[in-house]
Amino acid sequence: MDIALKVFPSLVEGTKMTLEVFFLTLLLSLPLGLILGLLLKTKIKWLSYLLNGLVWMIRGTPLLLQMIFVFYGFPLLGMVIENRLAAVLLAFVINYSAYFAEIFRGGIQAIPKGQYEAAQVLGLTKLETLKKVIIPQVFKVVYPSVGNEVITLVKDTSLVYALGLSELMKAGRIAMQREVSIIPLIDVAIIYLVLTGVMTLILKYGEKKINYYQ
Repeated sequence: MDIALKVFPSLVEGTKMTLEVFFLTLLLSLPLGLILGLLLKTKIKWLSYLLNGLVWMIRGTPLLLQMIFVFYGFPLLGMVIENRLAAVLLAFVINYSAYFAEIFRGGIQAIPKGQYEAAQVLGLTKLETLKKVIIPQVFKVVYPSVGNEVITLVKDTSLVYALGLSELMKAGRIAMQREVSIIPLIDVAIIYLVLTGVMTLILKYGEKKINYYQ
């Protein structure tokens, strides 16, 4: 118990970094994923091949590898990112945008063609059709899948320690080595369980709201 209380302040500091990476990634990757998901449906062949190839490559390689490539590989290409947090966020946003893009593309494909035809009959432009008819329905379809990715993102933030950032996992590992005890890792597990539990409750609340307004 004494060790748990002793290491708690450092774990709280680490949790702040974890939450920062989580919220910034979510804030940036969701809209980018939606835009990319729409572009994946383009009828321009060369653009379709390019975007689908990029998404396949990003989803087919580990996030950890992408982080290392951004921080250590980009400088070899003449693009230096000195800020480690910026490198982490870039890798996370690229990775999750690709996953969200596939989810949104699936949601778009699930919308019946009749919805587009009905919007056309009503005189809506393509942009108005997307904004007022298609996208609201897509969000209802993809909500569970997006929710799963959000929970995964909470846990994936533990990877940022690889670039030396003092997030929750790194704080727990340092505390474990310093105290020569497994208790700090148990504290870390509890904090992650609390974070994922809170996000699960928020997502379930959102799902109820969506179902209520259907």
